[in-house]
Amino acid sequence: MSKIGNYLEFHAQALNLRSRRNEILASNIANAATPHFKARDLNFDQEIQRHIKHGPLRVTNDVHFPTNTHPLREQMLFRDPINPSLDGNTVEMAVEQMEFSENVIRYQTTLQFLNNRISGLLSAIRGE
Repeated sequence: MSKIGNYLEFHAQALNLRSRRNEILASNIANAATPHFKARDLNFDQEIQRHIKHGPLRVTNDVHFPTNTHPLREQMLFRDPINPSLDGNTVEMAVEQMEFSENVIRYQTTLQFLNNRISGLLSAIRGE
């Protein structure tokens, strides 16, 4: 069963990172009017490379509980504003909406890749 998990793991991890980035970007948009709020983001490429290099934590004993915790939790970055507001808020709605839209499209694409992999496995199991 672990071979199937390994086959799907990259796209599943990418989907988790895309989902986390959507949450961060949605938080930025929700706090657009909050004084002194600093827009945050994460670098998807850097985070997925870190996952490929280090992988998730592994349990060392069968009696240990498995964990999905990444050994190096994602690094939150602060966005440099093009036009900072007078109240110290660095959220720029146009930038955030563009980043959010792009990330949603990439999330859907990653989900489609994962669905295609699962469909391929099902076809192989059925002998099609």
